[in-house]
Amino acid sequence: MIKNSHYKSKPDNMKRLLTFLFLLLILFSCKNKAPRVLLYIEGNSSDLAYMLENEAGRMTEILEEAGYVVKTATTDGEVLKTDSVTLKPDFMLKEVNTADYAGLIMPCMAAQDSIVTDEEIALVKKFVYEGKPVAASTGAVFILGKAGELTGRKFAFIDETENNASMYHCFRTAEFSGRGVVKDGNIITSGTCPMMAKTMGYKDGTDELTTLFIETIKSKTR
Repeated sequence: MIKNSHYKSKPDNMKRLLTFLFLLLILFSCKNKAPRVLLYIEGNSSDLAYMLENEAGRMTEILEEAGYVVKTATTDGEVLKTDSVTLKPDFMLKEVNTADYAGLIMPCMAAQDSIVTDEEIALVKKFVYEGKPVAASTGAVFILGKAGELTGRKFAFIDETENNASMYHCFRTAEFSGRGVVKDGNIITSGTCPMMAKTMGYKDGTDELTTLFIETIKSKTR
């Protein structure tokens, strides 16, 4: 009897197709279940391209390699664009739902204590209230200070004189602990961003800050 191989291949093809679709469903499901973190960026750096690439970009790279989905927000949601780097935020700050994220990380991006907004303060306070890790580098540490979330805590800040961080009112109720990376509870701070490392020769804390942020998130979910 002659076997009809063409006829027999149809069920096999169907099985392969169903297997492929099943694997796609698993991958899609896993991606959707991957923990999200929010990267809040202030776009006022004097060297935006350098900071987007070496700080915000590096943080994103480390987080994604660790299996996290990174969503970015800026105050106005406008595209951050330079000759070499373009970043399109996922959200405006007012659109962020903190319940969707396992933690908040804020690169320095040349933030200053005089321009911290009420929206930024509200964002930080909500994450802290929900018991979620918050990491901030150099300029972004001002947001934590202005929000009152450094009170009674150790923190890091860039300060070449080692004893002058208390000049900022928002830090006076906190304990200045140098320019390295400092963790106090769910708050992680770094005193040196890529720009400070570049201009002042200190060790950039971006990798250590981001890694410690990840470890803190994991400790909350164990």
